Amino acid sequence: MAIEFYDVKTRKKVSIDESKITKTTFETQNGQIRYGIRGKTEDGRVLTKFVSKSDWDSMKVPVDKASKK
Repeated sequence: MAIEFYDVKTRKKVSIDESKITKTTFETQNGQIRYGIRGKTEDGRVLTKFVSKSDWDSMKVPVDKASKK
């Protein structure tokens, strides 16, 4: 199943296969946790999409080891 990302460089929506996606978290300066997924394009660029915690929990993709906790 492909997930749709917005590619800022090309200004288009891009579909990336789940095999190229990882889950990640971001911690804001005031301590809030944001949930996101990262996908790699065919030319090697990494795209990020923010998702809700429930969507993040339900996804069956690996967690990025560089994820900030």
